Amino acid sequence: MNYVEKMISTLEEGNLKEAEKYYKRVKSLGTDEDKFYLAEELYHLGFLEEAKELFEGLLKKFPGEGELVVLLAETLVEMNNEEEAMSLLSGLNEKDPEYPRALLLLADLYQMQGLFEVSEQKLIKAKSILPYEPIIDFALGELYSETGRFLEALRHYQELIKADMKEVAGVQINQRIAESLSAGGAFEEALIQYEEALEDHLEINTLFGYAFTAFQAGFYQKAIEKFNAVKELDPDYHSVYLLLAKAYEREEDLKNSLQTIKEGIKHDEYNKEMYFFGGKIALKLGEEEEAEKLLRESLAIDQGYLDAALTLNKLFQKQDRFEDILEIVNIIENEGEEDPQLYWDSAVANQGVENYKDALKQYQRAYTFFKEHPEFLKEYGDFLVEEGRHQEAMKIYQQLLNKQPSNDEVLSILERLQE
Repeated sequence: MNYVEKMISTLEEGNLKEAEKYYKRVKSLGTDEDKFYLAEELYHLGFLEEAKELFEGLLKKFPGEGELVVLLAETLVEMNNEEEAMSLLSGLNEKDPEYPRALLLLADLYQMQGLFEVSEQKLIKAKSILPYEPIIDFALGELYSETGRFLEALRHYQELIKADMKEVAGVQINQRIAESLSAGGAFEEALIQYEEALEDHLEINTLFGYAFTAFQAGFYQKAIEKFNAVKELDPDYHSVYLLLAKAYEREEDLKNSLQTIKEGIKHDEYNKEMYFFGGKIALKLGEEEEAEKLLRESLAIDQGYLDAALTLNKLFQKQDRFEDILEIVNIIENEGEEDPQLYWDSAVANQGVENYKDALKQYQRAYTFFKEHPEFLKEYGDFLVEEGRHQEAMKIYQQLLNKQPSNDEVLSILERLQE
């Protein structure tokens, strides 16, 4: 057993002190082949500093050697020293056999930095050198997919299928094709690809993608079946619950929709959208107490959550709970959020608690946004009449009558006011 084998053996046994002794012997007395082999092994075992030291030593002896440049760059990347890695790779001779590999690594680094155009240039150059290299098509597909260029991504993924490459770097290519088709709106074609991917390998993210695509395509029963399969495989797969609840809703199965939300909350208790959707379903079921509880939970998670606040206010208006409306408005305003509907809600609530001065102020604020809204104009006009502001009320009613000339009730009110 040579020093390299002894070092690896002692590392696997956890004897770091003994391993360090063998490392020093290889570094000082080992052949170039020993140092290269040990550097690779150390890299894979996570001893990056030692691997870097060996690669650097070899590179001094063999300057510009492509394989050493790429391996040292990969080590530097693992050490979060991307700038030095990029500098090293950029200096590699274009005629070196490892140059395409260097381009791939550079493309990956530029992509990580969000420099997608530069990354694309590197990959296109690599493909011009090795036009039939599958890993380059895969890298281009991944880049185009990340940047939303799904048709181009699809073309490169399909090249892999033509080359009988169904999996690259642990990624199922049929799944990627399905995702690209789905993102481009070709849902039914995507479902076929998902089915093929699942036949090759049952994988939970692929199954979820299939279910989500079925949902987008409007095949809600199929979506329900697949979402439930995801849930059975992994009950902690948080994303499944809200979508499954929505699929049940589309099928008008409101009880199962609400039950799914309650189940999902147990696994994802800080998901405000889950509580909000559950609240809306409870309202549809006529379970107002349950709806209020869920909506309040949603607002407790995010006190600036306007959708939850406005839905609660609608419920409270129905129940004539004006003080509760004002409480919700106050919560939202304290969060620095604004919405014209809140002015209207506040106007109605202040009127309900007989705080007419503030009600008038809020009606006036809301008028700017709702002067084309018949229901608002009617409420505002009625309020002005009650306050004895007949001239102002007549103007509001006239606006409403212009929109609804056959509204006999408003016409009668106007005639009475004019008298």
